[in-house]
Amino acid sequence: MCVPGQAKETYSNVKGIVMQRAMATIVICAVLAASASVAQAADKGARLGMLRCDEASGWGMVFGSTRDIKCVFNGAEKGAAPARFTGTIKKYGVDIGFKDNSVILWAVASTSDTFSPGDLAGTYVGATAEVAWAVGLGANVLVGGSKKGFALQPLSVEGFNGANLALGVSEVELTPAK
Repeated sequence: MCVPGQAKETYSNVKGIVMQRAMATIVICAVLAASASVAQAADKGARLGMLRCDEASGWGMVFGSTRDIKCVFNGAEKGAAPARFTGTIKKYGVDIGFKDNSVILWAVASTSDTFSPGDLAGTYVGATAEVAWAVGLGANVLVGGSKKGFALQPLSVEGFNGANLALGVSEVELTPAK
């Protein structure tokens, strides 16, 4: 027997389940990609530290977006001074919705034997995927830097508030903060 209003509630429940499954699928794919990337990075270079970026709030413009970022690199060595960067993150592809309070964490790996934190400045390019309804998750796998020998690896973990769907290519430009 159909009760008035029940169909609307059932549709809402199904929509929530589909969103949960989509988020779970993205997380599983990100973990699998991370496993492969970690093994590859271990063979070619060293893990240098962690890069944390705060991304400005804003709307995705269907076919892409550009947002400012402020980042801090903390090296793996004890007592290393943090290095600060500013820049932009550009997304090309599908980017629909609004994001707020976005924080991105990257493990930084390098193929180089020598390193100074300023070497992280430069352009990074790679794949991106994110989904959110109130709270969201995203993954970005990027390679580049001043000497093209750095990877923001194995992938970033991004947390934010909003309603957003993005899939495509990301470009991050980092410059030393003044």
